[in-house]
Amino acid sequence: MSKTSRISGFYKLKPKERVQIVKEFAGLTDEEVNVIQSTGCLGFELADRMIENVVGAFPVPLGIAVNFCINGRDYLIPMAIEEPSVVAAASYGAKMARMRGGFFASSTEPIMIGQIQVVDVPDPYEARRAVLAGKVEILSKANEQDPVLVSVGGGARDLDVKVMKSSAGSMVIVELFVDCRDVMGANVVNTMAEAVAPLIERITRGKVCLRIVSNLATKRLARAWTVVAKEEVGGEEVVDGIIKAYSFAEVDPYRAATHNKGILNGIIAVVLASGNDHRAVEAGAHAYAARSGQYSPLTFWEKNKDGDLVGSIEIPMAVGIVGGVTGVHPTAKVTLKILGVKTSSELGEVLAAVGLAQNLAALRALVHEGIQRGHMELHARNVAIEAGATGDLVEKIVERMIEMRRVRGDIAKKLMEEYKRGRSYPAKG
Repeated sequence: MSKTSRISGFYKLKPKERVQIVKEFAGLTDEEVNVIQSTGCLGFELADRMIENVVGAFPVPLGIAVNFCINGRDYLIPMAIEEPSVVAAASYGAKMARMRGGFFASSTEPIMIGQIQVVDVPDPYEARRAVLAGKVEILSKANEQDPVLVSVGGGARDLDVKVMKSSAGSMVIVELFVDCRDVMGANVVNTMAEAVAPLIERITRGKVCLRIVSNLATKRLARAWTVVAKEEVGGEEVVDGIIKAYSFAEVDPYRAATHNKGILNGIIAVVLASGNDHRAVEAGAHAYAARSGQYSPLTFWEKNKDGDLVGSIEIPMAVGIVGGVTGVHPTAKVTLKILGVKTSSELGEVLAAVGLAQNLAALRALVHEGIQRGHMELHARNVAIEAGATGDLVEKIVERMIEMRRVRGDIAKKLMEEYKRGRSYPAKG
């Protein structure tokens, strides 16, 4: 009998019933079923309420980056990530920055942008004028949707209108600027955009199509900067090398993509640990990096008159500390307590500092010793475990692979076989 993924009412089933269907479809063993249906601190009931079609959970390691001093305050940074060396690199970057006071950070107001797309407008430029003239009424209608947010100083603050030409013709885009305070704000902004749509249709005499938040949060920016003593990175020659490495990313988008990926290694790990939407943050970061028309690095590095390294970062940071998963996920609640941030803006500033620390450590490794040296040992552990090593044998195989400079699955298996044959130490073959 052929297998089919066409399963009517799958979402209505209890999680364990879904697991049984997946088991039969994929031919899973009981042991494999036990692996996927483990939900840890979430429990099936909570997990089933968070997303659709739940069959289990997928945990990733949670580590703590140390050494961070931001605006004169020390932080421990929870990071949820599966990639080796990221937590260590962030900690090392923060350590290098401490001699000159650590990181200094600031942020703009937590304003998100909601976009209302109007099509089939008889006179787009007259519609633009009319919307701007009706701003007070539109903002009032938007703020009626969330009196609690307004009561704590947030809400729709302003709007703008742009006329755009596209392959489908001219369109009018109304943008709401909403101060979201300590929530990320997507649901708030979407609700407001939906509510004002009929009013905007009446004013423009057009038809509203999309009404949705933008993840390019250019009005919600986080910035961080640091001065790193030249002796902390290995001397002025290393400082010059870091600046040259940065300049490569400045002119070449292929290098810039990897440069920014390293920055986001740290940022996304903290975003994920805090229960925030890492996809929104990453989309906004990459779009911001391309705002000039060429994809560019999110950081900037230069040398001061003393020969020290100076770095800075500016990045959209649409994150919250209340609402959504941050208020539901048990681990996210604990990690936010560890971070000790009091506002969404403070969280954004911490994230910017983490991204800058991560970039500092990566550039220093690339220039000074090559990226693989620090990464190799941690990667080797995963390779050894995948080959079947356990206990003390893991470290022995790791040590041997690094000595051989051959960190590969087939080498790990060969070393395992040497041990099984009773060798006290793996041969060098």
